[in-house]
Amino acid sequence: MNNMKNRLPNRSQTMKKFLTIRWIMLGMALFAIVSLTVMNVYSLYALHESTISSASDRQKTQLADFTYTTRNRFRAPVEGIWRLNMEQLHDEIARNAPLNPALGEVLARAMEDSLFDKVYFAGADFQDCGQSGAIKIFDTGTRQFVNESLPPQSACDGISLTRTRMNVLINDYRWNTKVVFDTHRTMNVALINPRGASIVGYLSFSINRDYLVNEYLAGKLMDVFGTRDESGMTVWLHDWLLNEVLATNDPDTPYDRRGVEYIQRFPDLLDNWNIKVVFDENPAVLASAGNLQRNLIVMGAVLVLLLGSLTIMFIIAQRERSLMERQAGFLANVTHELKTPLAVMQAAGENLADGRVTRPERLKVYGEHIYTESMRLRRMIEKLLDVAKSDAGQQRIHPERVNLGELVASYLQEHQTLIAQAGFEPVIDLQSPLPDVIADRENFQTILGNLVENAMKYSGEEKYLAVRLRSNRSAVILEVEDHGHGIPTAARKHIFDKFYRAEDTLTARTKGHGLGLSIVKNLVELNGGTITVESTYRKGSVFSVTFPIYQASAASEPRTVNSNAKIEYAS
Repeated sequence: MNNMKNRLPNRSQTMKKFLTIRWIMLGMALFAIVSLTVMNVYSLYALHESTISSASDRQKTQLADFTYTTRNRFRAPVEGIWRLNMEQLHDEIARNAPLNPALGEVLARAMEDSLFDKVYFAGADFQDCGQSGAIKIFDTGTRQFVNESLPPQSACDGISLTRTRMNVLINDYRWNTKVVFDTHRTMNVALINPRGASIVGYLSFSINRDYLVNEYLAGKLMDVFGTRDESGMTVWLHDWLLNEVLATNDPDTPYDRRGVEYIQRFPDLLDNWNIKVVFDENPAVLASAGNLQRNLIVMGAVLVLLLGSLTIMFIIAQRERSLMERQAGFLANVTHELKTPLAVMQAAGENLADGRVTRPERLKVYGEHIYTESMRLRRMIEKLLDVAKSDAGQQRIHPERVNLGELVASYLQEHQTLIAQAGFEPVIDLQSPLPDVIADRENFQTILGNLVENAMKYSGEEKYLAVRLRSNRSAVILEVEDHGHGIPTAARKHIFDKFYRAEDTLTARTKGHGLGLSIVKNLVELNGGTITVESTYRKGSVFSVTFPIYQASAASEPRTVNSNAKIEYAS
């Protein structure tokens, strides 16, 4: 016994260490799961933001490419000018020689392009349009420049603008041409002799605005960007000086400068025009957002599943540990209680066998001791057998039509001496008449016996016991009430568990194994009933057992069922 007492503290300390380790491992697992989840969510959002940024960068690059493509469209028809020999051309113009054939070929090809209407030329000595013969026009038939008596103002402005620009740049300029745009009216080319840092002359190409806007830019806008749904953005070609929308890929969306998110300008041309953009959710961004949402949903479900699984596993482990402790306590308690009646019976039997007791009254006392302890031992063994049968699913019942009032009266009459010896005067309230129910007689006696025994065992100083039977439209209700210790709130959900006892200072001195209520609940449910409890701590408890009323339409033949079968009752 002393060895066992010495081992108990060590075992308790070991269990505490295991419990601490279990909590630490659970915390580490939860931390790892949450950390991985946070990292994955961050990665998903970073990937989504990267997709948005990449899509935005691609769109901006697409806009820039559009403007450079437009600039190349202007330069393509006159590309041959850059390859001309400007020294030779300068000498020919100074000698008033016929137009250089190579330049004439380039200008003739430019006039075949719908982008340009006419080509004008002014010499290096150009001052203003008021000079006679200051500006000449290119004749596509003769491929020569001829005098223009009334040159258009746009040509004069374009050449004047280019001349002013070149006066600033000529000393440091290293190329043989310089293109200057007068907004959307003219494209002007300064012809330069880089060796002498001198001007050869000025060409002014009159731009066909109608073709540029309605055919080229509007068509190119749709070809490059497509509709709003296709590109994920609304694009306007806008004249900011006149506040006029020239072309768009979504005519149904009105232009509003307050909603513009990005402006793309044309490089060195079309100064009064630019591209205004509103970014919408393009297909790539929408796909990324959908993928992000799906991943978050799946990740959330997995997180809940993992956390739930860990929590359930931990709770199960805790309950198994609690069950093992209760089983160990139950085993020690039962071993002790089995030894007690056996010791009493052994001592009484030895005295009788040795012939030490001869007087009749003493023989009667010894016989009562042996009978009482044997009955106590029998009840304990029956409880253990009931639990074993319940666990194995082999408990058999014999349901029949019975009147619970008769069974309760029979039980109280049979046990009135035992109840009186315990100091109780039961309060009995049996409704009469009572409808019949379908139940096993022996099971009901066990149910009632356990409830009455518990009520007496935990009554404390106030010896109060009440047994009531009443009925309603659908059921007969048995109530067993005491004014004893009561059940703490936290313990009520466990009182029907095997080996469980609500231990406190009031119940610690009361013998018990934690099996009675478990057996009661199993038998009640096996007979098709239900059991509930109402309790106030330190004031008492009321256990209510409900059995459905027997109906004439229900099968009424007595039969034997095992614990895996179900008994059906008429509603």
